[in-house]
Amino acid sequence: MGIKHYDVFVIGTGTAGKGVAKDCAKAGMKVAIADNREYGGTCPNRGCDPKKVLVGITEVIELATNLKGKGITDAPEVNWQDLQKFKDQFVSAIPAATEKDLKSTGIDMYHQSPKFLDENTLSVEGKTVTAGTIVIATGNKPMELKIPGREHLLRSEDFLHQAELPEEIIFIGAGYIGMEFAHIAARCGSKVTIIEFGERPLAPFEADIVKYLTKASEDLGINFIFNAEASEVEKLQTNYRVQYKKNGKTESIKAKAVFNTAGRVPSIDELDLEKGNVSFEKNGISVNEYLQNTTNKSVYACGDVSASGSLPLTPVSSQESRIVSINIRNGNSEIMDFPPVPSVVFTLPQLASIGLTEQQAKDKSYDIVVEYKSVPHWFNAKRMAEEVYAYKTIVDKKRNLILGAHIIGGGAGEMINLFVLAMCGKLTTENLKAMIFAYPTWGNDIKGMV
Repeated sequence: MGIKHYDVFVIGTGTAGKGVAKDCAKAGMKVAIADNREYGGTCPNRGCDPKKVLVGITEVIELATNLKGKGITDAPEVNWQDLQKFKDQFVSAIPAATEKDLKSTGIDMYHQSPKFLDENTLSVEGKTVTAGTIVIATGNKPMELKIPGREHLLRSEDFLHQAELPEEIIFIGAGYIGMEFAHIAARCGSKVTIIEFGERPLAPFEADIVKYLTKASEDLGINFIFNAEASEVEKLQTNYRVQYKKNGKTESIKAKAVFNTAGRVPSIDELDLEKGNVSFEKNGISVNEYLQNTTNKSVYACGDVSASGSLPLTPVSSQESRIVSINIRNGNSEIMDFPPVPSVVFTLPQLASIGLTEQQAKDKSYDIVVEYKSVPHWFNAKRMAEEVYAYKTIVDKKRNLILGAHIIGGGAGEMINLFVLAMCGKLTTENLKAMIFAYPTWGNDIKGMV
């Protein structure tokens, strides 16, 4: 049997990869796709979607707790097993549905991570295949903590599938994954500790807004150990002991489970990129403005694995998928030029951000107007008995355009989308204030933030 040749071979079946594969197949190209895990990628299987289902029940708990004595008599109790069954309704069908969708467009499917043999040749499932174009869309994976006892560390996806919620949990890393899961666990009854290498959680986010989330997390019962480096994990009879270094001293803490939430790195280890002359860097596959590899022009990369400079978020992966798809089908004609991208941390309260922080705006020498206020007395927060509601907006004084917006509060995740519209549409603050929004809504509040 001869070597099979494809016009396009896609590695990765998440948002980015399957989008390219389907577009190219519909355009009449011979396409294959491969994945070494269940089809569908991180977001729907073991990431944002199942996480948001778990967050949903904590929103009920939070609201009922806030309104206790104001019409609510008792806060509800959580049944973790029932919650997991509910979450599985969203997750369990994804792999089969993804494969059915891809098969319907005539795409050949492989269930292994391919390895490069040369610039246009791959080895997969014991077969050798060639392709005119190879698309790398393998996403990110948890960063390994190279410490003794690391085999005892659980990953973020393990948290999503815990049959029983551990009574005590340690999270190593206070990025958005660690913070979100810590809030879920704490509200569902676990005693939570977060060990963080830096001096605060969520280092890339606006410090003045993050401090409100830190305080709210502590009030929830989450214990932070900042400026600390985990150095060893030891399995005891019924617990795990984590040793960490802080201020030159080695200290330790015990818990029933320890999760590595220290960050994610490009999932490229298994690809043998050197054999394919595929250049890569710390943030992933090196690409030009067309999302084409800088050394192997037969290779494109999109999604979290692409070192494009964009945020590793699912909506960004969709955009990069669209760009790669166009450039494969029509020649390099579409460059990567993304609008401002919002980020949301689904803790309670939510933290949302878009654009520049105050320091970043100063570093770029903008002449800025900064508005920074805590407003729990505003109606929307007050009616929900929310004690945390604050914002910081950064406006270019010369053009009166919004450079950045940072919000913490119950409606932050939806409100930030209105700032996306304002920034992408280049609306001035006067334009925004002149609009009439529905009232009383969280969205209407943004007019008071600029």
